[in-house]
Amino acid sequence: MRPDNPLLKILACPLDKGPLILDETGGSLYNPRMHRRYPIIDGIPQLLPSSGEPVVEQEHDAMPAGLPDSDSACAQN
Repeated sequence: MRPDNPLLKILACPLDKGPLILDETGGSLYNPRMHRRYPIIDGIPQLLPSSGEPVVEQEHDAMPAGLPDSDSACAQN
């Protein structure tokens, strides 16, 4: 998936329904609010809740910036 793909603007995390960031190096979509990564397999994002995997704090810090990391948004859900 390319960063200019218009599909990225409408894809959302299946858990919190918020926007995702494309991690081109890891071939995944990332939710910085929940620290979860969803794989992209053969160009198709795997956006089932069970397909997401947690990201440890060290990996989270190394992820690409693109959305504000809002812990307060998670607390409201």
